[in-house]
Amino acid sequence: MQDSIEHRLGKNGEENVIKVAIFASGAGTNTKKIIHHFREHAFIKISLVVCNKQGAGVISIAQEADIPVLMIQKERFLADGYLTELRAAEIDFLVLAGFLWKVPAVLTAAYPNRIVNLHPALLPAYGGKGMYGANVHEAVINSGDSESGITIHYVDEHYDNGDIIFQATCPVLPTDTPETLAAKIHALEYQHFPAVVAEAINAWKSLQ
Repeated sequence: MQDSIEHRLGKNGEENVIKVAIFASGAGTNTKKIIHHFREHAFIKISLVVCNKQGAGVISIAQEADIPVLMIQKERFLADGYLTELRAAEIDFLVLAGFLWKVPAVLTAAYPNRIVNLHPALLPAYGGKGMYGANVHEAVINSGDSESGITIHYVDEHYDNGDIIFQATCPVLPTDTPETLAAKIHALEYQHFPAVVAEAINAWKSLQ
């Protein structure tokens, strides 16, 4: 995998297309923002959307943008990560945008420091299995924390455990509900996630 990437980038990292796969399980609002952000990018291309849920909104978003969709099943994903399909598509970088399955070791080994995830809380708090969506926001509100936010981090073989790339915060008010807090978190996601993805890709590219 690495040899083919270096060949396409060139010995000195000359500009060529870096292909990105977005993994998503739901409505795809962050995926839509990322697709738009990179639509005219000089060398970063969203080449594939990977989805694990039939009927998810992200499928329509990918189709409208003329991006191929790879539907995956859990047993095989945990076994081989669909690495054959990712390699066939020459995918260089993976972005998890509301993807709810744990990434298997076969993928973290194949893409070291090339998988980033968006988490709707300030890690290391409120991470781990089951900590997604409303579950996170309810836990933050029930704890009495005065702030929450987003964490963008590299992915390793453990839930929400990789090195943190970026965090942004928002206040948690006594009147907040999981729904109002979610709206604040979504605003931070839309504002920051695409740009931080670009920074992570550029950081990796600079090392090639």
